[in-house]
Amino acid sequence: MGRISKKRKEALAKIDSAKAYSLTDACNLVKEVTSTKFDASVDLCVRLGVDPRKANQMVRGTVALPHGTGKDLKVLVLCTPDKEEEAKAAGADYVGLDEYIDKIKGGWTDIDVIITMPAVMGKVGALGRILGPRGLMPNPKTGTVTMDVAKAVTEVKAGKIDFRVDKYGIIHSAVGKVSFDGDKIKDNAHELIQTLVKMKPSSAKGTYIKSIYISSTMSPSIQIDTKSVIA
Repeated sequence: MGRISKKRKEALAKIDSAKAYSLTDACNLVKEVTSTKFDASVDLCVRLGVDPRKANQMVRGTVALPHGTGKDLKVLVLCTPDKEEEAKAAGADYVGLDEYIDKIKGGWTDIDVIITMPAVMGKVGALGRILGPRGLMPNPKTGTVTMDVAKAVTEVKAGKIDFRVDKYGIIHSAVGKVSFDGDKIKDNAHELIQTLVKMKPSSAKGTYIKSIYISSTMSPSIQIDTKSVIA
């Protein structure tokens, strides 16, 4: 086992590993135990009582975080010429179609979100092998395949994120930055958790929210009391 750094020891000393903290306390504590020189992301991990192998227990959706993620997302809109000005006015970083499809085929993926229209999904679908593994493939379920591209761009820039349960039944999502006030981190985390509660599959039996942990980049994780959050 490698040596534990001094900062890591100090962070661990502030956390009671046997305790499940309230959401408010956990969001304030995660700021205290973060010692990175950069503005670290704050991440929430929610373990669900679902079997992702079953289609009727797949949990996937979107949520608009009240205070955004703290990250300036690069948005590409693949659309027909008549929608280009609309997308640009909404704040899209890149707008076009064939030229960007060719760039992506050439290996360019320096973007965070791709928004497109149903009419051009035939062309975009051919990029599935490149975009799919990177989580960039547009999907109607997440609002990234739509005729209202301006609204989609505005929502993404304002803090709308998409999430999907992994094969272990866990949702991983950023809910802000360490530079955020504790209350803002709490508001974002609460919004995500409540969205997950509302999305409980009817076929999921037993305990749905099994555990919740919050952490920042390179910090120890902090357990959150699930009963207090759900109540």
